[in-house]
Amino acid sequence: MPKNKKRNTPHRGGSAGGGGSGAAAATAATAGGQHRNVQPFSDEDASIETMSHCSGYSDPSSFAEDGPEVLDEEGTQEDLEYKLKGLIDLTLDKSAKTRQAALEGIKNALASKMLYEFILERRMTLTDSIERCLKKGKSDEQRAAAALASVLSIQLGPGIESEEILKTLGPVLKKIICDGAASIQVRQTCATCFGVCSFIATDDITELYSTLECLENIFTKSYLKEKDTTVICSTPNTVLHISSLLAWTLLLTICPINEVKKKLETHFHKLPSLLSCDDVNMRIAAGESLALLFELARGIESERDFPTETVKFGPERMYIDCWVKKHTYDTFKEVLGSGMQYHLQSNEFLRNVFELGPPVMLDAATLKTMKISRFERHLYNSAAFKARTKARSKCRDKRADVGEFF
Repeated sequence: MPKNKKRNTPHRGGSAGGGGSGAAAATAATAGGQHRNVQPFSDEDASIETMSHCSGYSDPSSFAEDGPEVLDEEGTQEDLEYKLKGLIDLTLDKSAKTRQAALEGIKNALASKMLYEFILERRMTLTDSIERCLKKGKSDEQRAAAALASVLSIQLGPGIESEEILKTLGPVLKKIICDGAASIQVRQTCATCFGVCSFIATDDITELYSTLECLENIFTKSYLKEKDTTVICSTPNTVLHISSLLAWTLLLTICPINEVKKKLETHFHKLPSLLSCDDVNMRIAAGESLALLFELARGIESERDFPTETVKFGPERMYIDCWVKKHTYDTFKEVLGSGMQYHLQSNEFLRNVFELGPPVMLDAATLKTMKISRFERHLYNSAAFKARTKARSKCRDKRADVGEFF
């Protein structure tokens, strides 16, 4: 992956946020402040004071579900930034549910809208909150924190800022991934996060190789043992092994060709054993990883039989015509969800990854014609639901007729 030029932007860190509750946290400025003492996390229900703190920004869970979509239609950029400042403060709340909802709300906003300048000024505050939630939070909160870390790095793109985030969070993510006592779902999300953040920010080849080794040590536990000749049975750890394999494969796309060939030699006789796993997702991951390895080793131009896919976003389209591009696209789509198309249009980092050139400038009239209102979307979804229901009813009627015939 071609790296962007290092930005010469001076380091501008946000504050570490206020205390876990009270009016001080709600009114604190999030940019440029000094670090203050933070009360320890507690999973107890929020106090009356904390609840009044939360009410100042409405219910964070509602923003976690809707993201900035409502603000796009009914408010302004200032409204969005004000609400995000409140959510950043709420990542320090006493209530675990409130912290989790705040993390998810910020993540959804960053996945749906480019907020580079806003995030740049508050990246240190966000990184501190993510680190704290990863270390002290429980399963759902840790997953929300890791997911936010991925999108935060995608917003910032390659450069010193993302390198600092990875330097802070990398050791924490690695520890969780390797912790057999941690939740499988948390380790799975952290493996994906570690892969994405390393893909974006790793500038030291030795660090890249260390990350590859960490992920390798996880997914190779699914390999068929030499004495076994039966089908590999899935276990609760299989989802973790799949995510680790996919993250490992993503990082291979930015490795020197010599290292890729070494990995191919090492795994050529073992990786195919995963194709006999009874988990279909593992079989798919193993098959695509093998195809990508061979593609990298032989040169992308040598495989001409790839079934080309077309991805449309706004007035543009992108052709996925090789395994490297498909795997990279699938990875970022998993992280960004429905925001993937928006980021393909607006995110310079992703456009650089997929060689799309600078973002296309659209005038207001074009943007207006492209925009679908919430009401129109509701009507469309309702019509689609009715059509599916009608089709299923006809299908059931046909099955009934066949049953009666026999």
